[in-house]
Amino acid sequence: MTNATHIPVMLERCVEILGPALGRPGAVVLDATLGLGGHSEAFLRRFPEARLIGLDRDPQALAAAGERLAPFGERAVLVHAVYDEIPQVLADLGVPALDGTLFDLGVSSLQLDLRERGFAYSYDAPLDMRMDSSRGLTAADVVNTYSAGELARVLRDYGEERFARRIADRIVAEREKEPFTTTARLSDLVRDAIPAATRRTGGHPAKRTFQALRIAVNDELAVLERALPAAVAATALGGRIAVLSYHSLEDRLVKRVFAAASESQAPPGLPVVPEQYQPRFRLLTRGAEPPGQDEVEQNPRAASAKLRAAERVREG
Repeated sequence: MTNATHIPVMLERCVEILGPALGRPGAVVLDATLGLGGHSEAFLRRFPEARLIGLDRDPQALAAAGERLAPFGERAVLVHAVYDEIPQVLADLGVPALDGTLFDLGVSSLQLDLRERGFAYSYDAPLDMRMDSSRGLTAADVVNTYSAGELARVLRDYGEERFARRIADRIVAEREKEPFTTTARLSDLVRDAIPAATRRTGGHPAKRTFQALRIAVNDELAVLERALPAAVAATALGGRIAVLSYHSLEDRLVKRVFAAASESQAPPGLPVVPEQYQPRFRLLTRGAEPPGQDEVEQNPRAASAKLRAAERVREG
């Protein structure tokens, strides 16, 4: 995987949204999901006074991004961490507040394109799916050890899979013959478990199952649920947060956190809202913004992206 093949999603829009905060003297921007560093490189190039903190749980991504961002020297500090560790990272670095934060959620280009990582259903590979391949349960562990009920819950809750129980029962029956070790065998089973009429629409029939397993293996929703409030709390006055999500479960979480931050805290019925009850944030996007058609044609991986952003307008 090379940087030349990496196209950051909604790059210009992210720069436009975070730009007013990143142009301030001494601005600090956090890329909470560094990946291959495409967004971070743009921030550092376009805002020469800004400093960057880049987080990623994937050591391979950190190494690749480190090479890409090496020309910026000490302006870029990269940390091996999961993004719900934001408070600890900022404390360790002595950073009191952030001027800009970007979350680009989900699986990265590096993880998708390295077959041995086992994220893709389109080719055969070990059934892994860990974003940090040095620790934790693999997708094979989940598939081979969870009960049918637990598997069905994962597929239903994290993949919004209509045939969750049917697929789970098939998995449990088949693993008795031989444990699952590869993506191709699982993908074939899911395809065969879903009724033929349903398979004709909605993309690859294993897409939702693979999404669900990836979220479960990496505890993605729980991590995001902790990380977003931490990022909100760390945002300086005038600072901005942008979040790119790729499925409805992520987007709902982002919408809920931003809505709470941008609502008045005043008791209902007050004729005048005191300053201390005014919203802390204002929304910078109208709903969830999708990418433009031109971008989707250039970069099909951007098709499901949704962008939400907010700016801190009041302390507290």
